Amino acid sequence: MADVKLTVNGRKIAKTVPDRTLLVTLLRDEIGLTGTHVGCDTSQCGACTVHIDGNAVKSCTVLAAQVSGAEVVTIEGLAKGDTLHPMQEAFRTHHGLQCGFCTPGMIMMGVDIVNRHPEGLDEETIRKELEGNICRCTGYHNIVKAIGAAAEEMSSGTTQMAAE
Repeated sequence: MADVKLTVNGRKIAKTVPDRTLLVTLLRDEIGLTGTHVGCDTSQCGACTVHIDGNAVKSCTVLAAQVSGAEVVTIEGLAKGDTLHPMQEAFRTHHGLQCGFCTPGMIMMGVDIVNRHPEGLDEETIRKELEGNICRCTGYHNIVKAIGAAAEEMSSGTTQMAAE
């Protein structure tokens, strides 16, 4: 058994879990944050993407014990109360979803992409950066539009770049 202490969406969490517990399992089954989805169990789809210490990571590839002491932000942690994060708002405004299953991972990856490219983004860069996230419903066009729109909003200096 592993004692895991994390800060998840600003809240201190302490759990004792089996050594082989994946972070995604801890988030969903132990903490109840079901916005992080399990899509493939092979780290290929990106539906389980969260931020660990500010970096996008597929939570199905990480043991919970490996990130003990880390700060984790999930899709539930992006909004500030009733105010959506600019990336969430852009996905809503630009119809960057269809069934919605991949959306949390796409949004979390989108925030990470913008944070890593403060100089700005073009469509080619967004598409390349999204290669590790799969959407089975859309043609990605509106997802790319949403990330581009959020990038403009986030870089304007009027909004926070990531959840605190």
